[in-house]
Amino acid sequence: MAVKTENGLGAIVISNNVIARIAGATATSCYGVVGMAVKTAQDSIASLLKWDNITKGVKVSTENDKINIDLHIIVEYGINIKVISESIISSVRYSVESTTGFKVGKVTINVEGIRID
Repeated sequence: MAVKTENGLGAIVISNNVIARIAGATATSCYGVVGMAVKTAQDSIASLLKWDNITKGVKVSTENDKINIDLHIIVEYGINIKVISESIISSVRYSVESTTGFKVGKVTINVEGIRID
């Protein structure tokens, strides 16, 4: 699926992969986020994704002309998860809305793990 809008001049279509890349890059740039995560179906263990696969930790859907984003992240040990989640939600919402011009409905943060150095 993709986000689409039409006017008298034509149509604009933005793929979910592009939105996922914007959201993933914004989330990983937030303080305390180690990276994006994905759970394997076999053993339910979350693994840290490299930059090339950043979109696998992001799920994008559309509902009523709004974009909903689910982020799966790994955070640094000792960081307040509630505060970091609020910061990520705010940053991702602003980044996606300002880059695409579409409204963001919900941003859901799923903390899949904590990295201890």
